Amino acid sequence: MAKLVVEVHDACDLMPKDGHGSASPFVEVHFDEQRQRTQTKPRELNPIWNEKFSFNVNNPRDLPSKTIEVVVYNDRKGGHHKNFLGHVRISGNSVPLLSDSEAIDLQRYPLEKRGLFSHIKGDIALKIYAVHDGNHYPPPPTNAGNFETEATPAFQEINTNKLQAEDAIGDHEKKNKKKRKDKEVRTFHSIGTATGGPAAAAPPLVSSGFGFETHVMKEKAPTVETRTDFARAGPPTAMHMHMPKQNPEFLLVETSPPVAARMRYRGGDKMACAYDLVEQMRYLYVSVVKAKDLPAMDVSGSLDPYVEVKLGNYKGKTKYLEKNQSPVWKQNFAFSKDRLQSNLLEVTVKDKDFVTKDDFVGRVFFDLSEVPLRVPPDSPLAPQWYRLEDKRRIKTRGEIMLAVWMGTQADESFPEAWHSDAHDISHTNLANTRSKVYFSPKLYYLRVQIIEAQDLIPSDKGRMLEVSVKVQLGNQGRVTRSLQTRTINPIWNDELMFVASEPFEDFIIVSVEDRIGPGKDEILGRVILSVRDIPERLETHKFPDPRWFNLFKPSLAQEEGEKKKEKFSSKILLRLCLDAGYHVLDEATHFSSDLQPSSKHLRKPSIGILELGILSARNLLPMKGKDGRTTDAYCAAKYGNKWVRTRTILNTLNPRWNEQYTWEVYDPCTVITLGVFDNCHINGSKDDSRDQRIGKVRIRLSTLETHRIYTHYYPLLVLTPSGLRKHGELHLALRFTCTAWVNMVTQYGKPLLPKMHYVQPISVKHIDWLRHQAMQIVAARLSRAEPPLRREVVEYMVDVDYHMWSLRRSKANFLRIMSLLSGITAACKWPRHPPHMDTRLSQADNAHPDELDEEFDSFPASRPSDIVRMRYDRLRSVAGRVQTVVGDLASQGERAQALLSWRDPRATAIFILFSLIWAVFIYVTPFQVVAVLVGLYLLRHPRFRSKMPAVPVNFFKRLPSKTDILL
Repeated sequence: MAKLVVEVHDACDLMPKDGHGSASPFVEVHFDEQRQRTQTKPRELNPIWNEKFSFNVNNPRDLPSKTIEVVVYNDRKGGHHKNFLGHVRISGNSVPLLSDSEAIDLQRYPLEKRGLFSHIKGDIALKIYAVHDGNHYPPPPTNAGNFETEATPAFQEINTNKLQAEDAIGDHEKKNKKKRKDKEVRTFHSIGTATGGPAAAAPPLVSSGFGFETHVMKEKAPTVETRTDFARAGPPTAMHMHMPKQNPEFLLVETSPPVAARMRYRGGDKMACAYDLVEQMRYLYVSVVKAKDLPAMDVSGSLDPYVEVKLGNYKGKTKYLEKNQSPVWKQNFAFSKDRLQSNLLEVTVKDKDFVTKDDFVGRVFFDLSEVPLRVPPDSPLAPQWYRLEDKRRIKTRGEIMLAVWMGTQADESFPEAWHSDAHDISHTNLANTRSKVYFSPKLYYLRVQIIEAQDLIPSDKGRMLEVSVKVQLGNQGRVTRSLQTRTINPIWNDELMFVASEPFEDFIIVSVEDRIGPGKDEILGRVILSVRDIPERLETHKFPDPRWFNLFKPSLAQEEGEKKKEKFSSKILLRLCLDAGYHVLDEATHFSSDLQPSSKHLRKPSIGILELGILSARNLLPMKGKDGRTTDAYCAAKYGNKWVRTRTILNTLNPRWNEQYTWEVYDPCTVITLGVFDNCHINGSKDDSRDQRIGKVRIRLSTLETHRIYTHYYPLLVLTPSGLRKHGELHLALRFTCTAWVNMVTQYGKPLLPKMHYVQPISVKHIDWLRHQAMQIVAARLSRAEPPLRREVVEYMVDVDYHMWSLRRSKANFLRIMSLLSGITAACKWPRHPPHMDTRLSQADNAHPDELDEEFDSFPASRPSDIVRMRYDRLRSVAGRVQTVVGDLASQGERAQALLSWRDPRATAIFILFSLIWAVFIYVTPFQVVAVLVGLYLLRHPRFRSKMPAVPVNFFKRLPSKTDILL
């Protein structure tokens, strides 16, 4: 009999229910009219049970239609009375099938409400799986990969010696297996073959998702058959596609937060001018500037002063300054008004003592009811001098300059202030919790053309040269093709491209090398050039003139002044330029946030403003459960070259940031990306520790209506090896304001990328390599900021591995195309000649020997493992490109659908207006005139043709597709 196993591990951040700020929780598990419960954990909001329950499953095939319900209760009186603390419903369709020896990851589920007025929070950690006599049991026939397949075996691999009538092998036949090697049949099963009896014990299906299923073969002989044995095919497989329905848990949730912009606030609070997309949060600010005339506390006649700012249980400290009686701190403190625990603020000056208790110097008190209110754009509050009194309030022990006021998060002191929720963070790690704005470095494409070299001096003049040129720029290295020649004047005419960044601190190292043995090269000459001396190229048709450079030995090349000049030196002819007319891609083109050229002289004026309010998050995944904490979350956003990072809210699953940021918009067909991360650098963590990703959100600006305020909860979805997981929800407020309507409308007729990308395009292979180098430069530069925006954050935001092969993405692209082609019948093309074997179409005339060896290899493969691994990596590389092409085909159809669905309202309005004008023109103009005009345009002289894409092509490419909403 099959068993369903439910392991209840722990719960976190439960709702207090006993009236004393706590609860006594226990868990009940319900399945198929069976119920079991855990022990009660008295007065514990973060209980740990570690209990395992087993339920009987009468019919394993009915498990996907069952539901497992896990309910958390508060035990009020020994189990006779209980309060509801939340529940979780898990569909049996998501329960994995495994044996007891297999491992399964612990999954956390947010507790859900039972009714509209339930007050529930927290989550529970569970392990749920099914076992069947220690083995897998076959699942019911379902639509694998969103297809239904009705078929008998798709094809059979048959031993040519003898055919066998039946495939199933009974127990008696297995005993005599060795005696019947000549009667073997190996069958590749498809869906529906395992219907009972011995065949029902077949291994489980491994779905590819395209309607064809791969099975583990039942081998009956250790023989090796070639692919010529695939001689007999079964009946054709019928496929019916079903588009998957979106899980309601993964949809957007529209909200109505009390923000000034949505409430249509007018006048009164000045914060509504700049911070109208976030909820107003009040803070008590304390600015500690400096002190003077402090008394001597040490034997040396001085003191090591620091300031302690205390409000209730919250206590913040400045840095201590050694032997200074007139210290200057200039440090700000912020206490959230929602968490004020006292009406009296105490500011104390103390003397740091490394041996005994710190000495008291003096203090001053402030009554919060008398603290003034200050809201920008009011000028900053002027600090004042206050006398420091001793504990008896008799003597004056110096003076301290302070400013105390009530403000909001719009205050300019907010980003740099010490916050009360970070009271247990050291000064060293405090910087890692602050909000910051970053800017990516300005990037350029560096073009290096190696033309020729003259008068090379090899060590062995009687040997044939095998020379190449290696160019190094920072961490980027490229090599030209290798030339075998007997002359000392080789000619390459090779062109290499690199990514350079301002302020151009790197040097270009050009080395001419001669291969003198396997893995051994001799440097014939080297030249070192500064990137700052390379000219910029703005025009598309004009290259700078090439220049001759002297090649020196490596020792002389390091001497910048070349004091020891040689009488004779080899030379190399190079053409170098910084192509400022390109846009350096540092993220995938499908969801790029910036399309401007590198040169500021070629950039267009902005067309609008994007305002983003990062309000809060809820039900985040506890990332530090093992450390006794929950999550230290911060949010990062990228648009264009501007990155922002909110402050880190410590130890909570429901952080509230309420921070607002603004970007200039130059193109409406761009995407803003936001990510939520867990900060792993707040408690002196090692530098190699990585901030953990919680989830990511992308929003395409062209799908937003101008001047409209969008407030939604966006699900934070992360794809893990164990499946798709929802790690919480991010609350955002968004507004796109257009400041130049004419420029924005004309953008729809312009190319996405600058002109140079079309006049002198860069190959896709080089673009991918250059994009990777650009991402590396951006990540390295931002990781050196304070606080650093770490490499793992940058890589996750720009999708550094998006181009890699993924069966899941290929299935998604396939379904996108099928959804477009459904209902469309393809027209048959009448052949003009009898069909024949086309060698060019078959790619048979230029096939590589390794490809032919792979094609004629046996099945299973008989080649060594390293060759199979190499071929698999090659397959992944090629499949990744095929996956990209399939996605591009789907994008074209989705752009056409976007015109009808008003996904980009401005583009649809332009299309309707143009169609109306064109219809009127066709109506009033004879057809013959239209045909003549169209023919003259299509047959115009090449001199009048431009390399730039036509306006309709530009308009079509700017229409939104579903690429940016794919995981």
